[in-house]
Amino acid sequence: MYPEEIVAPMRAELTNHGAVELKTSDAVDAWVADKKTGLLVINSVCGCAAGMARPGVVRAMQSKSRPERFATVFAGQDKDATSRARGHFAHIPPSSPSVALFKDGACIDFLPRLRIEGRSAMDVERDLVAMFNKHFAAK
Repeated sequence: MYPEEIVAPMRAELTNHGAVELKTSDAVDAWVADKKTGLLVINSVCGCAAGMARPGVVRAMQSKSRPERFATVFAGQDKDATSRARGHFAHIPPSSPSVALFKDGACIDFLPRLRIEGRSAMDVERDLVAMFNKHFAAK
């Protein structure tokens, strides 16, 4: 586990742009139970989180068809919260960073590390906006 002074700026990259930090399993359960649409980011200290995932998510959340709310858990730091979050999409192998899209209390789409690592922040943004449009755009 990294010291908080190292992790704090990584947390702030998302919280400074509207993400709610979920640090306990109860907070995760309460967030998921809310039936509003939401984006849950499994944040991490790796380079692909810094260079691709966090910047791509921040840009995507400026889209018109974005989810109503935005939250994050930090893998390797908030272990119980991360484990509980992953339990809400247990059919998907764990990876971090990754991004889960929720609607009506269920994960409806997912962007795993495999589709983040080695790509650009703009690629991640495009993938997320396409997910948002698929699920939330006015028909």
